[in-house]
Amino acid sequence: MDLDVQKLIFEFIGGLGIFLFGIKYMGDGLQKSAGDKLRDILDRFTTNPLMGVFAGILVTVLIQSSSGTTALTVGLVSAGFMTLRQAIGVIMGANVGTTVTAFIIGIKIDEYALPIIAVGAILLFFFKNQKIQYFGQIVFGFGTLFYGLKIMGGGLKPLRELPAFIDLTVTMSDNPILGVVVGTVFTVIVQSSSATVGILQELYGQGAMDLSAALPVLFGDNIGTTITAVLAALGASVAARRAALSHVMFNVLGTVIVLILLIPFQMYVEFLQQKLDLNPEMTIAFAHGSFNIANVLIQLPFIGLLALIVTKIIPGEDSFVEYKPKHLDPIFIEQSPSLALGQAKEEVLRMGEYSVVGLESTHEYLKSGVTKYSEQAYQVEEAINNLDRKITDYLVKLSSSSLSDHESEEHSVLMDTVRDIERIGDHFENIVELVDYQIANKVELTEAAETDLEEMFTLTQSTVKEAIEALRSNNKDLANEVRLKEDKIDKMERSLRKKHILRMNEGLCSGQAGIVFVDIISNLERIGDHAVNIAEAVLGEDHETL
Repeated sequence: MDLDVQKLIFEFIGGLGIFLFGIKYMGDGLQKSAGDKLRDILDRFTTNPLMGVFAGILVTVLIQSSSGTTALTVGLVSAGFMTLRQAIGVIMGANVGTTVTAFIIGIKIDEYALPIIAVGAILLFFFKNQKIQYFGQIVFGFGTLFYGLKIMGGGLKPLRELPAFIDLTVTMSDNPILGVVVGTVFTVIVQSSSATVGILQELYGQGAMDLSAALPVLFGDNIGTTITAVLAALGASVAARRAALSHVMFNVLGTVIVLILLIPFQMYVEFLQQKLDLNPEMTIAFAHGSFNIANVLIQLPFIGLLALIVTKIIPGEDSFVEYKPKHLDPIFIEQSPSLALGQAKEEVLRMGEYSVVGLESTHEYLKSGVTKYSEQAYQVEEAINNLDRKITDYLVKLSSSSLSDHESEEHSVLMDTVRDIERIGDHFENIVELVDYQIANKVELTEAAETDLEEMFTLTQSTVKEAIEALRSNNKDLANEVRLKEDKIDKMERSLRKKHILRMNEGLCSGQAGIVFVDIISNLERIGDHAVNIAEAVLGEDHETL
């Protein structure tokens, strides 16, 4: 038999590329349509592991990526939004949700792929409404997915007559572990279980592989998909590593169980195929779905045990930033507005402490370039943003209560302070982004510039810390100290800017380094402005928020 290897490879990798793009583009469209609801779904509906499973299924169906759901879950565990037990439930649900793609492929509408792409393109390019454009993106991605499958399937057709491939499938039928290894390795390479299941559906649909060889490969696909979480967790927090290990253990244990029961499972799949008159592609989809649902049902009662094992394997206390407010109880607004105001102040002070922590992490990142510190700073900034929304909502509700003149004044101070702390978060995030740019572009600062930055950063940190402490203790002397330090920061910013321009003129410093340096000191000066706003609120002076 004449085999055009070049055509086979080109059609396969080209079709695979189009398929992966289709899934990603469709998932992005679904995610944009859902907006910020994904995090809310995971936050709100994971009160117990069972609810976590349903939340994991829903989110994975929406974003068409179990790896994406796992990554989102890891972030929520790190942020203190959910426990490891809840996270394992979500990960289990993600495994079920990812099977939806296989069912979509099983519909076999690849003949209509091009018209579907055309409809998606029309919705994308001829309508200005954002919701219609998101829907167009979903439709376009949906059509592209099928078009990629069609091209890939065309490339794979000659394999069914290739002796080497026939021998491999026969060996996999006799040795299921080899099939599991093949499925795992291929999914690790492609980093998409949906793609490898799609390829498996094509091969089985063309008769290039029988069911006894296809099922072990399918189980291997489920193990291979955990590689994304594993790679993401390398060098990450303890919570991230535990969640990734949970994902691996869940899929490996499920595969071991089903391999032991392979013959009954195959008989069950053949029974479904016959009774429901399933096409080959849909048969694999049902096998995929049944395997993952059975895996969840078997392991769900043992989530506590799985969490305990993972915690023993990866010991240590995980440091996380808790996004949720601790003191904002709505019942106080109705029963005791003055107590509610005190609770709001406690939460504002907690938010202020986060701004100090964020600045310290940013300072460490500037000095060392270690990504752990940038991740901490970004995490803290996100927590500050979340607290800003929650505290502001709480204070707005409180404003409709009957407050004394003194309480109204304190209410106004807290509203202003929340805004100032949120802006401090924005500015240290800007500095982290500047350091990211510096590292990515190998921008070198002179030793003198680094010394100047160190001096200004240390002064700014102490100014913010004292401003928050002045607010906590209502210490006017400390607030005055903050004003004096802020004057010093302003003078330092002007002085350092001039010094750096001189260095640039003398050729000691590059233009890129100049931009990074000036932007960092500018952000530090703005942070000083917001610190003095907090201090002036303590002093009770009329001041304009900068």
